[in-house]
Amino acid sequence: MNLGGTIKQCRKIRKLTLAQLSVSSGISVSHLCLLERNKREPSIGAVESIANALGLPLSVLVFLAAQDGEITDLNSSYIDSLSNNIMDLMSNAKG
Repeated sequence: MNLGGTIKQCRKIRKLTLAQLSVSSGISVSHLCLLERNKREPSIGAVESIANALGLPLSVLVFLAAQDGEITDLNSSYIDSLSNNIMDLMSNAKG
């Protein structure tokens, strides 16, 4: 699972700075930076706060962070398509 990279990618899609995400999530910039670089393991509460700040359900953020082979019950092309569609929706969403 690449949760840190996914948080960073979603933050950039939402056009948020680390400082903005920090304010809306209640997590310090330094801690967010460590999380985005996968240098720290976040608590479930921190992941939920980040997901909320990004305007995503927690389950969607975790799904997007899943790597090849971690979701075994779905076809990989279906997973890729679903992930791409979610990212497109985020890019086009207002607010």
